[in-house]
Amino acid sequence: MFKRRDKRKFGRVMLDSVYPRGGWGRALYYITHRVRRLPDTPQKIARGIFAGVFVSFTPLYGLHFFLAALIAWGLRGNILAALLSTLFGNPLTYVPIAMVSLKTGHFLLGSRFDEPSETTLVAKFRGAGEDLLDNLVAVFTGAEANWAKLGQFYHELFLPYLIGGIAPGIAAGLVAYYLSVPVIAAYQNRRRGRLKEKLAELRQKAGKADDRP
Repeated sequence: MFKRRDKRKFGRVMLDSVYPRGGWGRALYYITHRVRRLPDTPQKIARGIFAGVFVSFTPLYGLHFFLAALIAWGLRGNILAALLSTLFGNPLTYVPIAMVSLKTGHFLLGSRFDEPSETTLVAKFRGAGEDLLDNLVAVFTGAEANWAKLGQFYHELFLPYLIGGIAPGIAAGLVAYYLSVPVIAAYQNRRRGRLKEKLAELRQKAGKADDRP
């Protein structure tokens, strides 16, 4: 049901994750359409949506799918809805999500927050990655390990982001939950009504056919 007929190449998948073909508007419509058609109760689907939206406020990139599925499982929500809803975090929302989470985290930790630009954020993530790679190489080459960039990244970005993303993540997840339940319920009821009407029409046609001499 959810498999693609045409398999995409890895490069196409990566490009679509940054900017889908047809734009993010079309991608959002596709995702909401898929979520509404999931064969589950509105409450379970909405709990999955909560999980996916919540993890979008964490800095654990690369683990969002796993964490969303784990939280949805713990809440007895729909896991597929959770996976689809992680796309709430995308290139259009990452910066505002990061700013809100960082401001909240630094406030809770009582530390100073110097609002970084998008370029600075990317640079600090890249610097942390470079430290990890260089120090991994140092294990085999005997070079001196240097954790300065990674330490700066942890104290200025990762820890405040991780702590500060909890409250806004829960808030956004709850909003998504309470908005989703009535919308999904209305869609499912309308769809069941259409199916009943079609079934009644088919029975009526079958009855007329049986009455013919």
